[in-house]
Amino acid sequence: MTRLSLNPRPCRRLLASVALAALLSACGKSDANLDQYGPEPTLPEPERGLLPSMKIAEPIPWGNQQPTVPQGYTISAIATNLKIPRQTLVLPNGDILVAEGKGGNASPMKPKNLIAGYIKSKGTSPVESGNRLTLLRDADGDGVYETRTVFADNLNAPYGLALVDAKLYVANQDALVRFNYREGDTRASEPPVKVTDLPSIINHHWTKALAASPDGRFLYVGIGSNSNITERGMTAEIDRAMIWEVNAETGARRNYATGLRNPTALAIQPGSGQLWVVVNERDEIGPNLVPDYLTAVQEGAFYGWPYSYWGQHIDERVRPQDPQKVASAIKPNYALGSHVAALGLDFSDSAMGAKFAEGVFIGEHGSWNRDSPVGYKVVFVPFRDGRPDGPPVDFVTGFLGADGKVRGRPVGVTVDPRGALIVADDLANTIWRVTPAEVP
Repeated sequence: MTRLSLNPRPCRRLLASVALAALLSACGKSDANLDQYGPEPTLPEPERGLLPSMKIAEPIPWGNQQPTVPQGYTISAIATNLKIPRQTLVLPNGDILVAEGKGGNASPMKPKNLIAGYIKSKGTSPVESGNRLTLLRDADGDGVYETRTVFADNLNAPYGLALVDAKLYVANQDALVRFNYREGDTRASEPPVKVTDLPSIINHHWTKALAASPDGRFLYVGIGSNSNITERGMTAEIDRAMIWEVNAETGARRNYATGLRNPTALAIQPGSGQLWVVVNERDEIGPNLVPDYLTAVQEGAFYGWPYSYWGQHIDERVRPQDPQKVASAIKPNYALGSHVAALGLDFSDSAMGAKFAEGVFIGEHGSWNRDSPVGYKVVFVPFRDGRPDGPPVDFVTGFLGADGKVRGRPVGVTVDPRGALIVADDLANTIWRVTPAEVP
């Protein structure tokens, strides 16, 4: 058995720092009674301290348990022992592609970053990054995915996926690439072709979300900031905290929308063709700020980061300020709650049942920076007339148990139009499939 040798002095210092963090984080208390959902969330005054609240639920295996779904639905694990599954894509023949990997290379800037990194690492899988796409196939349609192959490997932390005609696009952490794809392929026949480089220096927020325009001419890439709130300076934020529009043929790109701290998942609304996004907002101004959000993306719009949040709420930490930018900041459509860490987004379909037919499913990875954890579930946001309407509804829960232990953390969510929701769990390294009871 391999033994890990550690220098006791740095370890003692780290443990002392973690203990100090726990002590100081108790100063900021989460308020479960705040209404932080919908178009007009309650926003308390910012709280500043030496360290933010930091708490991660202890991970344990699922064992013989599984997530909880609404009455009339069933859930099953269709793939286990993966290597950090993040996002999925249902192909036209029903095959499922899974992007597996973990990226990022940002070094800690301050002791608090080191402490936060240590605490966050306690809630992630120790499995090595897959850096690959895995294909799952249910050949006879019985809900059991008996075929599992590596579709493509030697990738660089793949995340976003999109299929346009015979082209499969993959957003690695450093480049947007494409493969030729023929229906029924179980492995890529050729190496990928680079469409364009993506910002990857430092890569504090490394995930690159992806969606294709309805006509397939353009690809939208979500690129997160290189810091929480410009701690590395504005030079490090060039081409960050925004959504790119990329010409699928030429790779030419332009800024489609800016001021989005970390746009982690993108989806095109059926019928309207409208682009939607979920965004992880800033930290360290209290456990109840700032709400992560869901919003329709307006072309050319600015959404506030870093100067302000939720419209014109100024973040006093940013220097110098930019009053003109603040005045132009667009308020998002729908708050999801502070620090829920929304990482998955997809529009529903009537095959998911009448109650969940119109709206979006959102995978909430879960908080690390509140004394009372939030997220750790998949929610459904109902829509009416093309816009969010009403509070979010819990759809897949139980990742965070009543015992305070965490058994899984949902990331990507994908609706199979034949009647299933596919959920990637990057802590348990599992793909879950949720179906109405009558669907196999």
